[in-house]
Amino acid sequence: MKRSVDRIVTTHTGSLPRPPDLIDLIRKKEQGETADQAAFAARVRAAVEETVKKQVECGIDIVSDGEEGKPGYATYIKNRVTGFGGEHRVPVRPQGEARDFPEYSARRAANQATVLTRPVCNGPIEWQDFAAVRSDIENLGLALRATNREDGFMTAASPGVISFFLGNEYYPTVEAYQEALASVMRQEYEAIAQAGFELQLDCPDLAMSRQSQFVDASLGDFRKMVARHVEIVNEATKNIPPEQMRLHLCWGNYEGPHHLDVPLRDIIDIVLTARPQVISFEGANPRHEHEWAIWKDVRLPDDKVIMPGVIDSTTNFIEHPELVAQRLVRYANLVGRERVIAGSDCGFGTNAASNTVDSRIAWAKLRSMAEGAALASKELW
Repeated sequence: MKRSVDRIVTTHTGSLPRPPDLIDLIRKKEQGETADQAAFAARVRAAVEETVKKQVECGIDIVSDGEEGKPGYATYIKNRVTGFGGEHRVPVRPQGEARDFPEYSARRAANQATVLTRPVCNGPIEWQDFAAVRSDIENLGLALRATNREDGFMTAASPGVISFFLGNEYYPTVEAYQEALASVMRQEYEAIAQAGFELQLDCPDLAMSRQSQFVDASLGDFRKMVARHVEIVNEATKNIPPEQMRLHLCWGNYEGPHHLDVPLRDIIDIVLTARPQVISFEGANPRHEHEWAIWKDVRLPDDKVIMPGVIDSTTNFIEHPELVAQRLVRYANLVGRERVIAGSDCGFGTNAASNTVDSRIAWAKLRSMAEGAALASKELW
């Protein structure tokens, strides 16, 4: 896949704004309303072509399908496999931020829009609609050909993040549940890779779960969980070349205090044992931008590339290209210019109906990132 050989290459983390009419179709589908499947499929295909074209126009080198047809980056799998016939439920977990800032958390919950349903797993997990994966692959392939592009990536949820959002009442242990998820997701991962696309494994569970599921656990116990989840990912992707994969690390794509986020320094050694060559992480928001400095002390393995977020995905500020360039140059000076790819902190459409950033502003932010990468390239080459 494309790498920063003679300039800083640009990409993002996958999800992008969806057209309002498509959001409405997704909402109806999630609510179980009878839908014209052919019409829905046609609208998704058109939306993928539209979003790829916009990415190219913004100067993005490695583009995605925008996750246009998915209700959410992690929960989409419930519509494609068996076993998720249980009651719709938002898992109840200790929320450290809610305890410390209850008024803010209540206001955020009241203002949060969603189309997502979260049924509990109550039966064995097996594929029942693998055709949906093939359709996603076909849609991106068509859109790339229409724009004369070759480099595309597709996102797929990790077993750990699926288990984070979709509860389990069937498998005897969390480990057994995640292994069952890994056995089906492996087929999706391999199909994406076999199609020639770069596979992005969405793994927010490696960091985000610290301030929720593991807020009262010791750092040692949390690190054991991270290591176990990385092992599951490595096993599920053992047939895919590392250079064809990226891993996205995230602390939760929401505007909030994030004061309980686990420091990158506390988990990066484990994350770097994951098989994907490219490691994507937040680097633009106020809670994590300072962590660029860990690369002064942490040695990036020779076979790894970093994809720091140089634009934030939760605010409507449009980053100045010079700021983007400064961020990229800082990383390049520490790990090498060829080992840096410009990315976003997270997606702009992780939930089909809950986009913090205005869609037109999201595209402007991506254009600014491309302009900043060009400035950084002039300085570095």
